[in-house]
Amino acid sequence: MSYVTEHGRYLRGWAQQALPRLVLAPSFAAIVLFVYGFIVFTVYLSFTNSRILPKYNLIGFENYEKLFALRHWSTAVENLVIFGGLYIAICTAIGLTLAILLDQKIRAEGVLRPLYLYPMALSFIVTGTAWKWFLDPGIGLEQTLQTWGWTSFEFDWIKNRQMAIYTIVIAAVWQTSGFVMAIFLAGLRGIDNEIIKAAQVDGASNLKLYARIIIPQLRPAFLSAFVVLAHMAIKSYDLVVALTGGGPGRATEMPATFMYSYTFTRNQMGIGAGSAVIMLMMVAAVIVPYLYAELREPHRGR
Repeated sequence: MSYVTEHGRYLRGWAQQALPRLVLAPSFAAIVLFVYGFIVFTVYLSFTNSRILPKYNLIGFENYEKLFALRHWSTAVENLVIFGGLYIAICTAIGLTLAILLDQKIRAEGVLRPLYLYPMALSFIVTGTAWKWFLDPGIGLEQTLQTWGWTSFEFDWIKNRQMAIYTIVIAAVWQTSGFVMAIFLAGLRGIDNEIIKAAQVDGASNLKLYARIIIPQLRPAFLSAFVVLAHMAIKSYDLVVALTGGGPGRATEMPATFMYSYTFTRNQMGIGAGSAVIMLMMVAAVIVPYLYAELREPHRGR
C-alpha cells in the first residue's frame, strides 16, 4: 500500500512539473519557428541575390556593399538619427517633468494620469492618420486658424521637405510621452522616503533635492526609457507610412520603410533583407547591453 501511495505521489509530482511545459510547448515552438527561424532565414537571404522570390545561391557581402552605396539608405539613416535623437530627448524631458508634477500628490492625479497614458492605447496608424489631418494645410490647423481670421498663419511642415521629419517627431512624442511618464513615476514612487526626509531636514531645497538625490536614483528608469524609445525609433514604420508615406520625396524615409520598399516594391529582396539585418543589429546594440547590465545586477548584490 505504501508503494502504491509513493508511486501515486511521484506521478502527481511529475504531472505538476510536466503540465506547464506541455501547455507552453506549442507556443514555444511557434516562437522558435516564426520569430527566430525567420530571423535566421532573413540573415541567409541577405547573402543571396534574391529578388522577387528567394534564391539560395550565396553571393557574400555584395548586398551590403550595394546597400551602403545607396543614397536612399544614407538618407534613411540620417533621418533615423534626427528622429531618434529628438524623439528620445523630448520624450524623456516631457515624461520626467510630468512624473515630477504628478509625484506632488495633486488631487487630479487620478484624472491626469489616464489622460497622459491614453495616446499609448492608440495604434501608430491611428495616430499618424489623425496627425496627418491635423497638420494638413488644406484641412487642418493652418486652414482652421486662417478661417478664424489669422490669415497670416502658416504651418506647412508636413509638405515641406526640410521640416517634414519634425512632424513625425511631434506625433511620436505625443503618443509616447505618457508611457515614459509612467516609467519615471514608478521610479519616483520607489525611492525611499527616509532619504528625502533626511535631506529636507538638512535644509536641501527642492531643486537640490531633485538634482542631487532623486534624479540620480532614477538611473534604471532612464535606462529603461532609453531602451524602449530607441527600439521604437529604429523600427518606426506604421507611423511614418500613415503620416507622410516617407515623403515628400524621401524626406521622411526611415530604415523600416526603406526595407519594405526594396523588398516588396522594388523586388530587391536581398538588399531589403540586408537592411533588415542592419536594423536587427541596431536593436541588438541597444537591448543586449541593457540585458547584460540587468542580469549582472543581482550578482553584484551577492
